[in-house]
Amino acid sequence: MSYRTWARAISLCLAIAAAHPATAQAPSAEKVLRYAFPVAETGFDPAQINDLYSAAIIAHILEAPYEYDYLARPAKIVPNLAEAMPEVSGDFKTFTFRLKRGIYFTDDPAFGGKPREVVAQDVVYSFKRFIDPKNKSPKFSGFLEEKILGLEDLRKKAEASGKFDYDTEIEGLKALDRYTVQFRLGEPRPRFIYSLADPATLGIVAREVVEKYGDAIMEHPVGTGPFVLKEWKRSSLITLARNPQFREKRFDGEASDAVALELLKQFKGRKLPIVDRVVVSIVEEPQPRWLAFLNSEHDFLERLPQNFVTHAIPNNKVAPNLAKRGVQMEQTPLSDFTIFYMSMTNPVTGGYTPGKVALRRAIGLAINNAEEVRLPRRGQAIVAQGFVMPNTTLYDPSYRSEMGTHDRAKAVALLDLFGYVDRDGDGWRDMPDGKPLVLEYETLSRADYRELDEIVKKNLDAVGLKLVYKIGKWPEQLRASRAGKLMMWGYGNSATTPDSGSVLALGYSKSAGQQNHARFRNDRYDELYTKQLVMPDGPERRAVINEAQRILIAYMPYKLKVHRIATDMWHPWVTGYKRHPFRRDFWQFVDVDTSKAPKGSGAGL
Repeated sequence: MSYRTWARAISLCLAIAAAHPATAQAPSAEKVLRYAFPVAETGFDPAQINDLYSAAIIAHILEAPYEYDYLARPAKIVPNLAEAMPEVSGDFKTFTFRLKRGIYFTDDPAFGGKPREVVAQDVVYSFKRFIDPKNKSPKFSGFLEEKILGLEDLRKKAEASGKFDYDTEIEGLKALDRYTVQFRLGEPRPRFIYSLADPATLGIVAREVVEKYGDAIMEHPVGTGPFVLKEWKRSSLITLARNPQFREKRFDGEASDAVALELLKQFKGRKLPIVDRVVVSIVEEPQPRWLAFLNSEHDFLERLPQNFVTHAIPNNKVAPNLAKRGVQMEQTPLSDFTIFYMSMTNPVTGGYTPGKVALRRAIGLAINNAEEVRLPRRGQAIVAQGFVMPNTTLYDPSYRSEMGTHDRAKAVALLDLFGYVDRDGDGWRDMPDGKPLVLEYETLSRADYRELDEIVKKNLDAVGLKLVYKIGKWPEQLRASRAGKLMMWGYGNSATTPDSGSVLALGYSKSAGQQNHARFRNDRYDELYTKQLVMPDGPERRAVINEAQRILIAYMPYKLKVHRIATDMWHPWVTGYKRHPFRRDFWQFVDVDTSKAPKGSGAGL
């Protein structure tokens, strides 16, 4: 080939490439968001799970009729699978809504190769699954408390017969036609719509899928959401991929602050989800989780481990070395509290006699929550005074109670007064009958837990109470707790709705073994709990909730510790993130710019 011919050929190729740039460019790199959970998941069936991390996965795969606007603050509910906001009767007893047409479940062998549209009966079926005794749902008592007409009778028949009849129509939960769903309640429920806006509570599933996979349904979530489960290595790795059948849905929202306005300007109209894949590792220890982020192995760090606060955000600002790399952060008060319980059925900590109440109150007074905030949490929390969480409708930051009080002298006086003294001279207090008094507390082996546990042990040592930590795995501890096998266990409780009263289920007798891990029982408390359910928000409801709080504080089956402050961090190639106080899913809204990520960092891998 002559030089002239070769040159003409090159020129022709360049001209073609210029005219058709798509043919001249390599395929764009796959956008992958990588980060870690600090606690292992339990599974992916809404009816069977009640933990934060499993719920986060479910919320990206399944969808509810309604959702929270990603940007709006305070939280605002908007239609999702539903056409519009529900029609609500004046007495808050009837809620009716229509589903959008043409929304389909992700293809699955359970559908026999045919497209499967979401219809009203799917909502009915999904709701009933929480009541089926076979599923042992930790949420079933909460659903019964909604007083859906006929639901409790259906449960009782299933308990008597050993089989739940999903085909029995009940008055309170009906598919009026192919797309219209109606709930009828026996009592007013002004906040019932919250139950329709959480995919981890009412994520719509198909009966064919549940029946096909049976006991393995925890491994086979099939929904309508932006992602599908691609890979699951239990307690190790979870990979979600873009749902290729996800409907046309665009980034939008009601911007209420400067950050939201900027996100709306940048992302409005972009097709969701924006990333192609999400890879979630389970990294329980805080140091490797932090190092993975620091080394760009993870793109995003949800809730900076408290151990690294002084390194990463001195004076609550991104450290200079990280700022030079473009690392960004957001700090948000969480709608949560940390807590531990003292089992009311355990022979050591349980009981309602003055002596048993005195022991639990002394334990509560001995523990210095302010010290926990100052030392292991490094200022990333506030002392919890009550059970009502920040960001919920009736939260009062000025509320104060004994729950947030540290008084060692009073703790010692209570123990002495009720006979919890050292009888054998070994340096530890004994039971009033002379038997050894040993408190057993379930915990994890993680470094951040060890720091927190040191504070509790030091505080109890100071009043002569012997505390023994029992190391285990969180999923196993959760199961044992629900079965009533633990003496003391600590965990975090997060609000999933703006409702300030729903958290009171942790003291409601009918929730024992579910939200009520302590198995607390008190008739007056149950009366107040059910009373506040029917009340609209306002001073009257706040007064009822406060009275219920005072009962829990007096009997002290639970010791509240802190409301946490989350510091989320991300590398400069991640954009679009904004923490929502209640919405569990955010992956569909964020972007990963593979051109900015370090080569080989993992973006696009």
